[in-house]
Amino acid sequence: MRLIMFDMDGTLVNSSFAITNTINYVRENIGLNKLESKFILENLNNPTINSAEFFYGTPDFTDEQVVLFEEYYNKHCISDLELYDGIEKLIDDLKSDFTLAVATNSNSTYARKMLEHVGIANYFPTILGYDSVINPKPHPEMVEKILSMHNVLNTNAQMIGDSHKDILAAKKAGVDSVLVNWGFSDHKEDAIETIDELRVKITEKFK
Repeated sequence: MRLIMFDMDGTLVNSSFAITNTINYVRENIGLNKLESKFILENLNNPTINSAEFFYGTPDFTDEQVVLFEEYYNKHCISDLELYDGIEKLIDDLKSDFTLAVATNSNSTYARKMLEHVGIANYFPTILGYDSVINPKPHPEMVEKILSMHNVLNTNAQMIGDSHKDILAAKKAGVDSVLVNWGFSDHKEDAIETIDELRVKITEKFK
């Protein structure tokens, strides 16, 4: 069996509007000023920063922040949500040859709701979010859990994501990975720009 894991936000779907608005909603409710959307997205997936400290000024996410985030995000996560061009055709072409899964640092319930909204949830028998593991990406736990659930060797799997967190999680699990550049980050090197390039990477890995 062969397995392809996808990150969700910035890889399958453009959810930037909901994410940036939610972070700013939390900030406003705890007495902080709004941040520029571009600035939020550029730093969202940076594995070298403490996100709680960076966005909210606390060493860890507080219960209040989590509640505020989830309440707002749950109401707004499908607003202005769209699939990236070519994604549905790609996964439809892959579905007969591969098991497909989603490994996201979003909440798994919201992730399923979002993927249902854009019409692709049924392609993924497994959708794991940060609430499905103890350690989210860049820790390899999520990747390893998906491999285990489907009884797939790490050499027969590939991880596709728009963030270095995705690549680090895959690397630590011994899984091949592809960094894409149509998401929230603007990678200067080692990233591909198009779905056609992604098809080539998948073919090269599994030929």
